[in-house]
Amino acid sequence: MDSLLLTAGLPVALAVIMFGLGLSLTVDDFRRIGSQPRPVGVALVAQTLLLPLICFGIVLALDLEPLLAVGMMLLAASPGGTSANLFSHLFRGDVALNITLTAVNSLLAVITLPVLVNLAVAYFDPAGAGDVGLQFTKTVQVFAIVLVPVSIGMTVRRFAPGFAARADKPVRIASAVALAGVTIGALAAERENIGRYLADVGVATTLFCLCSLAVGYAAPRLLGVGPQQAIATAFEVGVHNSTLAIAIAVSVLGNEELAVPAAVYGVVMFPLALLAGMVLSRFDPARTRLEPLARDQEPA
Repeated sequence: MDSLLLTAGLPVALAVIMFGLGLSLTVDDFRRIGSQPRPVGVALVAQTLLLPLICFGIVLALDLEPLLAVGMMLLAASPGGTSANLFSHLFRGDVALNITLTAVNSLLAVITLPVLVNLAVAYFDPAGAGDVGLQFTKTVQVFAIVLVPVSIGMTVRRFAPGFAARADKPVRIASAVALAGVTIGALAAERENIGRYLADVGVATTLFCLCSLAVGYAAPRLLGVGPQQAIATAFEVGVHNSTLAIAIAVSVLGNEELAVPAAVYGVVMFPLALLAGMVLSRFDPARTRLEPLARDQEPA
């Protein structure tokens, strides 16, 4: 898969993923903020403030090249992905909270992502990278690729709920295939340098993923949020939308090297999230006491 195929197929792949996200959302998901202000507030603070600071610290500590440093910050600024809902479901998290957080984070990312990327570009000043900042016209592109397909998906669910229900599983499968294809394509586009990039950002992306999952769980628990909501927050904060980060790097900013951290993260994230789910599901005594009740309440 060459860079041309990646560039041409990436917008389609991201549109499928974001459309699938829209099919899972309703207006009530946004209204739920009022009924669950604490877990939503904690997750949003962790996502928009703590994670960029953690990522910045990791980048400085490992002394990454400027372009890869900006790519890491782009990844940190990306919202949670639809995979967070799957992990939350597997480990008995509050999936409804995941859906709400994904909806809100996707909206906030239209503002926070350009701000963080521009700050990263100004600080690291990657030489010879051309114009990689997100100015107004590029910010409009981010708005379009994030919100337009989500809005279409929500509209389909609102006016054709039967079709949305039937399309849900096929679109989820297509989203998973698209995610895998985008990750492989981004790595293949830089295949001549892949060994160096894995050496450069493999540790950084692993540390960032583990820190994101840990902060996403520990912060709400320390503030009195229940274990099921903390599991949901852990995956929402810890599982980023790497496809969106790759799309912005390649299609909006026009620089494939910026996409390398997100592509490597897309590989390491799945086993780390599974490991974290298994550990967290056994670590919290309060959560352990809830599991028999949760099983009893499952439909036959």
